[in-house]
This record gives sequence, C-alpha cells and structure tokens, in this order.
Amino acid sequence: MRASVATLVIVGAIAALVALGITDHILPAADPRTLSVRPWVAARAMGITAYLMLGLQIVAGLVLSHPRNTSEWRKTKQVFPWHEMLTVFTWAFLALHVVLLSVDEYANVGIVGALVPGLSAYRPIPVALGSIALYALIFTAATAKWTRLLPAGWWLKIHRFGVVVFFVAWTHAVLAGSDGAALTPLYLATGLPILAGTVHRWWTARGRPQRAVPADAVSPDAVPYRRLSPVAVPLEES
Repeated sequence: MRASVATLVIVGAIAALVALGITDHILPAADPRTLSVRPWVAARAMGITAYLMLGLQIVAGLVLSHPRNTSEWRKTKQVFPWHEMLTVFTWAFLALHVVLLSVDEYANVGIVGALVPGLSAYRPIPVALGSIALYALIFTAATAKWTRLLPAGWWLKIHRFGVVVFFVAWTHAVLAGSDGAALTPLYLATGLPILAGTVHRWWTARGRPQRAVPADAVSPDAVPYRRLSPVAVPLEES
C-alpha cells in the first residue's frame, strides 16, 4: 500500500475526532457511570466501523483478483484506488478500537489481553480471535508493501489469504460483542455476500486453464495490481 505514515496519522486523527463526537452525542457525560462506559462504546463503534471497512476492502480485492477482471471487466484502474483507500481507513479505525479497549477498565481487556491471544479477562477466546486477525492483517499488508522481498508470485498468494482473515474477524465480531445478537442481521448481510463472492471467484478460476505470463505482458489495465511480479492469469478467450 502506498499511503504514507502522515496519511495514516491524519486519517487516524479524523477517525478519533469522529468517534469522540459521536460518543458525546449518543452518551453525554451526565453521570459517572455513563462517563465510565463511554470509551467502551467508542471502542465498539470503532470496531464495527473497522469491520465494515475491511468487508468493503475484501469485496474490492475479490473484484481485482477475479479471473473475469483480466479478460472481461477490466475494472482494476477504477477499483484499485478504492481498495487502497479502504485499507487506510480500516487500519485507522482498527487502531482506535484496539487502543480504546486496551486502556478502558470497563472493557476488562487490558493491553496484554488485547495484544496476546488468550490473556484477556473478558471473553478470552473471541478476543484472541481478534488479536490473531490483527496480526494476520499486519502480515498481509506488510507482504503486499514489500513484495520485492518475496519470491515471485508469493505476495499475491498471501494477499488472497485476506478473505480468511476477514472471516476470523467476522467470528470475533459476532462472539466478542455483548450486542452480537442484536447485530446478527448486519453480520449476515455482510458475511454471506462475501462468502458467496469468494466461492464464485474460486469456482470461476477453477474452471479456467491458466498460464504464467511475464509481468510486462499483462494488460495496462491490470498494471497497478499485478505490476510487481509474474502471476498466473486466466487464458483469454479467442
């Protein structure tokens, strides 16, 4: 991803201001108890927002990596900037989610519980899934940024693992939140279409013969997404 550190800081600051404004509007500090749960509410809102951003990011990735995008749709130039921007916003809201949960005594997660899987006092297994998804996202993002350090084609194989990470995050979201039952329609409305899209992409790729092509032979429409290494792409129909 080409976003700079300054961009991430700016987006994170904007996300923090939005979180504070929304929290103050929904839960004004009218009494000590309300004041004590405000960080938890903000953390929960940031987590849900990060989950939605991640879902949109995965959808964009499925479009970019779909075999038909190479030969028919050719939407890489339009979709790739959105995929990149969604990555920035996902990290901004995710960072706020982790930080707020780590410092909030009401959440009972703690810094160690948020960073080390299984050590959270609050729902250790669901929270551990969130920590695992966080580290998997870091690994996926790092390998996408420093592709030249990997053998040709490996970054794309690792990047496609992102859809698995999404469903780990999905399970974390469903099980970790005390409002998981109330948000079940949201989780179904986001998880099922992504699952269907993943299966459709896999089924389409499975039914097409593939051949390896050099990076400079790829269509210009696919350059932003595939320029870093030779990959296997579907044979175009004659």
